[in-house]
Amino acid sequence: MTSGPSSGEPPSATGSLLKGWRSLLLWLAVALLLRWLVIEPRWIPSGSMLPTLQLQDRILVEKLRPRLQQPLPNGTIVVFHAPPVLVEAGYDPKAALIKRVVGQPGDEVEVRGGELRRNGSAVPELWRQQPIDYSFGPLTVPEGELLVLGDNRNASLDSHIWGPLPRQEVIGTAVFRYWPLNRLGPIRFSDLSRLESDEELG
Repeated sequence: MTSGPSSGEPPSATGSLLKGWRSLLLWLAVALLLRWLVIEPRWIPSGSMLPTLQLQDRILVEKLRPRLQQPLPNGTIVVFHAPPVLVEAGYDPKAALIKRVVGQPGDEVEVRGGELRRNGSAVPELWRQQPIDYSFGPLTVPEGELLVLGDNRNASLDSHIWGPLPRQEVIGTAVFRYWPLNRLGPIRFSDLSRLESDEELG
């Protein structure tokens, strides 16, 4: 008994190519959606966040927390659009900045005697190697805004110059450094609220 001819036909080269393109386009769409909604890569263009983030570091920015209106506690490192006051002064409206949150709505923040103070108490900043060389405040952070400073306090364009940051300008939080490889890993940042109570690095 002999077998009859196969009813199925091998896929044509054109069909395989089309299937491959569909898969590629699907993955591209998923990647673009993730970048728009969830996470995106960024690089560090200045030394304003030294020593936490180095010049030319590549990082991943998580975008869900601000989208879902979740808290951005003191100590969180945020990436944000240039605030309106900078744009009005001629700053590139497409530029993004990165700083650390140091004040929540209702907090009274000042820089005095070379140190950051919040609600009357000095904020431990164990990474800082030099006293802060300017004075600021006291200022009570308005509702819907955050006070943000660069970790390199004496070389940062931040809230001590242009004031509180409207929360809606926040793009996301810095969560992971993927380059250079010798510093690969989660971006550790101090929870400054916790530091006030137990002086441990978060």
